[in-house]
Amino acid sequence: MILGSGGREHALANKIKESPLLGNLFVLPGNPGTSAVALNLPGNPLDFEFVKHQILAFNIDVVVCGPEVPLAEGLMDAILATDWEVKPILVGPCQKGAQLESSKAFSKEFMKRHGIPTAAYKTFEKNELEEALEYLHALSPPIVLKASGLAAGKGVLICEDHIQAELELIALLNGRFGEASQTVVIEEFLHGIEFSAFILTNGKQYALLPEAKDYKRIGEADTGPNTGGMGAISPVPFVDAALLDKVRDRIIQPTISGLQQESIPYKGFIFFGLINVNGDPFVIEYNCRLGDPETEVILPRLKTDLIALFVAMEDEQLNEINVETNPDFAATIMLVSGGYPGPYPKGKEIHLPVLNDEKTMIFHAGTKEQNYMLETDGGRVLAISSMGKTLAEAVQKSNKIAEEIQFEGKYFRRDIGKDVEAFVL
Repeated sequence: MILGSGGREHALANKIKESPLLGNLFVLPGNPGTSAVALNLPGNPLDFEFVKHQILAFNIDVVVCGPEVPLAEGLMDAILATDWEVKPILVGPCQKGAQLESSKAFSKEFMKRHGIPTAAYKTFEKNELEEALEYLHALSPPIVLKASGLAAGKGVLICEDHIQAELELIALLNGRFGEASQTVVIEEFLHGIEFSAFILTNGKQYALLPEAKDYKRIGEADTGPNTGGMGAISPVPFVDAALLDKVRDRIIQPTISGLQQESIPYKGFIFFGLINVNGDPFVIEYNCRLGDPETEVILPRLKTDLIALFVAMEDEQLNEINVETNPDFAATIMLVSGGYPGPYPKGKEIHLPVLNDEKTMIFHAGTKEQNYMLETDGGRVLAISSMGKTLAEAVQKSNKIAEEIQFEGKYFRRDIGKDVEAFVL
């Protein structure tokens, strides 16, 4: 059973559906896309008692939690505390492990304790505005402000000067993101190029999945406010074997060791938001689950059976699995509602083209079925993922389908992957 309703969950369902180990597949609550490959179960993943009842009713062996909020709220703890005849495999950490994402303050302190490279920073509470402003002015712009709690991917602000940083800091501490911004992390800005690494771990061993680079800004050439993600590519042309070795040695292994040293049990995915600064990787953030839209771009490249990976995680045999990856490129483009990431309308009729290429997939992110029609139901509506022998081919395929899909107010970035073209030559 997969918990969640977005593009990430649709991509997970698609990949799990390929497994010869699969019996039945359920998604709670799912979306019109997941209904084509699984049985959707109406309900809320935050209703822990209901989730446990469904696990029992459908004899679920594996539970995969897609979104971060149920993990941060302690869903896995609630499932573990139940007296099961056969305990299901849980893919997602307990509340303690989920702090890597749910508290930016915790994650930065964790990195500091374990010598994991990250930007210089300080953390401030609402009643420490004067001290926060003093620290802010000691930094050279641009300045990074982060709401410590969960803010749906929109809690990171990059301020170009001290005046903007002051105004944004005051807004954050005064509750711009509610409780999520009661604590704010002020960080130095690292100059480099971002990418992401992903592992599946049982807290002792890990399997490294394909890397990705996502595009967070709403506007082309990385302009405008941050979103939950406007697209992604995989593999990342500038991530070579030497850089990956540094990621393993300086970041992944110290993170696993840190979890063990602090007696934090962890089973599930860890997403490492990274930045390459002159050939050295630094951690921008952790996520305690797979990213979105990164899931839609890395899973089409994954050749290894996902259920087999979950079983190996549980049986402490992850170090015995050789993760196989398709060498081809994948490119994902997100179609969003007009107005996103600000206010946007819902209920716009969607017209999908017929796909003639099995290497192109449409993942539903924010859609609903109404009166037998497909309609928009979120800011990020659909993710188009395509495979190609080259990055340009993969991007071109996704762009073509993005043009063909129709709904009122449709917007997407046409420059996904353009910034790394120089590395492909």
